[in-house]
Amino acid sequence: MASSKAYLDFILDQLSELNEISSRAMMGEYILYYRGKIIGGIYDNRFLVKPTPSARAMMPQAEMELPYEGAKEMLLVDNVESREFLTALIDAMYDELPAPKKRG
Repeated sequence: MASSKAYLDFILDQLSELNEISSRAMMGEYILYYRGKIIGGIYDNRFLVKPTPSARAMMPQAEMELPYEGAKEMLLVDNVESREFLTALIDAMYDELPAPKKRG
C-alpha cells in the first residue's frame, strides 16, 4: 500500500519548525531528509525513523518495523501528534546520522 500525500503533508507540517526538512517520492513512499541527511520516511502511512541511539532513548517502547520487504528495520514513531516531541527527536538524531553519500 502506498502512502498518501495527505499523511506526508501532515508529517511535514508537524516538522515545520525545523529548517531544511525535505522529502523525495520513492516508489509510492517518501524519504525524509533533515539538512541533507536521511532521517527516515513515510511507509504505508507510518512515520519510521532510523534507529539512532537518541531515537531509541527518546522512544524506548517504539516498535521496530520494516519499511518494505528486504529493508533494515526502523523505529515506528507513534507520537506524531506532538510537534515538540517530533522536533526534539529529529534534532537529537541529526548528529548521529551518516553524512549524505556523494554522488559520482
